[in-house]
Amino acid sequence: MKMSKLAVLLAAACVSSAALAEPVYTLKVAHFLPANSNAQRNIIEPWCQQLASESAGRLKCQLYPSMQLGGTPAKLADMARNGVADIVWTAPAYSAGKFPRIEAMELPFMLPAGAKASNPIIWQYYEQYARDDFKGYKVLSIHGDGGMDIHTRGKTVASLDDLKNLKLRASSRTAAKLVEALGAAPVSMPPAQMTESISKGVVDGALASWEVVPPTKLDEVTDHHSSIPAGQPAFSYTVLAMLMNERKFNSLPEDLRAIIERNSGPTLNERFATAWDSFLDKARNATPAAQMVAIDESAYAAMRQAAAPVAEAWASEASDKGLDGKALLEGARSLSTQAR
Repeated sequence: MKMSKLAVLLAAACVSSAALAEPVYTLKVAHFLPANSNAQRNIIEPWCQQLASESAGRLKCQLYPSMQLGGTPAKLADMARNGVADIVWTAPAYSAGKFPRIEAMELPFMLPAGAKASNPIIWQYYEQYARDDFKGYKVLSIHGDGGMDIHTRGKTVASLDDLKNLKLRASSRTAAKLVEALGAAPVSMPPAQMTESISKGVVDGALASWEVVPPTKLDEVTDHHSSIPAGQPAFSYTVLAMLMNERKFNSLPEDLRAIIERNSGPTLNERFATAWDSFLDKARNATPAAQMVAIDESAYAAMRQAAAPVAEAWASEASDKGLDGKALLEGARSLSTQAR
């Protein structure tokens, strides 16, 4: 009996030692927003907790918000490719010229407002037309910012005439083209610079998603928020992506790769969409009604007409770079139209 109990204890000790010997893989996750942002608190952190739970603690994340690993937002994609970070959450458009195909999703009035409506379109477009943009990465998510509105200080924007001579922050090359087409002057800058630039009068406002308004305190320096008519495509989008170093992914044990796989792609996009739309609604609802500016149908139609040449010029430019710009634009429009 004593020998039997001893054997049991020894066996248990061996199992315990084996469990303790299982290596823990810590993934360095970097992004450009503050730690209190919706993206980190409501999506990235819960996603990391899910990985840890399903792997019994063998997968962990070390988060580096606000560019704590150094560099600028424009360098995030390279940081993932080069292994400085294992995973980054970034906007491909910040790395100008490196992700030309996915840029079609950012063209003016292309996507419906709201992440739940737009994320499936963006993912489908990526799978059908833009995979070559992301060679060398394990793509965990490609989604949108829910659509942009116009946030201004001191001047109400309800028509094309209201936009003349304004200086507006633009998040990307395509957003800048839209701002220019609408008669305003675009100034490109990342979210972290918007608030100070508006407060100092460097720009009059920003074309931005409501998602960045609370964490950047944009609402503290703007007093007018202009939005499109309900049910219409958004002014523009910033496409966002969670990208993993492909070598790092491939180096993980098969069971851990499987855990990441089943928690990524459309599953992670849905996680983003749910938290994103909830946060957008919360940010809008927290804004005084007197500051909300409704762009009427006729003014909206005039804006769409003014911006129409931007898409055709983009297709022509893409073709000049050796891509089939017409096919990319038609594909983007077809997927967007089918989803309406």
